Amino acid sequence: MTRNTPVKTVLKTGLWLAAVASLCACASTPAPAPAPQAATETQVWAERVKVTPAPDEILLMVHATGLSDNQRVALQALVGRWLQAEGRELVVTAPSGAGAMAVQVRERLIFLGAPAAHVRIVGADPSLPPEPVLRVGFVRYEAEVPKCGQAWESLTATRDNKAYENFGCAVAANMAAQVANPEDLVRPRDMTPADAGRRDTVMGKYRRGEITSSARDDQASGAISKAIP
Repeated sequence: MTRNTPVKTVLKTGLWLAAVASLCACASTPAPAPAPQAATETQVWAERVKVTPAPDEILLMVHATGLSDNQRVALQALVGRWLQAEGRELVVTAPSGAGAMAVQVRERLIFLGAPAAHVRIVGADPSLPPEPVLRVGFVRYEAEVPKCGQAWESLTATRDNKAYENFGCAVAANMAAQVANPEDLVRPRDMTPADAGRRDTVMGKYRRGEITSSARDDQASGAISKAIP
């Protein structure tokens, strides 16, 4: 820059550079993250509900002639408990040489109402001592209900103006006691498969340029009946 450069030009250039630098700094500064919301008393107690797996298993002696009458009755009772508990999978653990009977057990479970996709045959763990029995069962879950009302502290003594420790405990205890399948407290259910038949019908109408919605009947019109009572 030469000596003939006016002072005002130098000042304008400096101010312009400072403005550009401040705009770049504002553009690069990330927005502050929102503060996390504090958990309510009910949410805190819901996290204290303990859900533990409890295997439901029966042992079947291996017979060369197949299933006995007592074993058929035991399998029927097992399937009943599996349906009531809404279990995910029935597992047949077969030792070496018991593959034929394991297949019979699987077919019996399917006959009693268990879907074929939910019945699986596995081999026994070779690291464990061998045993001449078939293990048939599933994993059910149990929820431990929290004990409420153990300690009711005094708000006047603490002077913290906070909720009682037991607030929310009764709601969590009732939820744990009434839930049909405690596994729902651990993870969501598996999604059911899509209705491929309905999808093909709708896509076929769409390709032909037809209306894809279902036909509407008179009962779904919402019209008030004019019949004389």
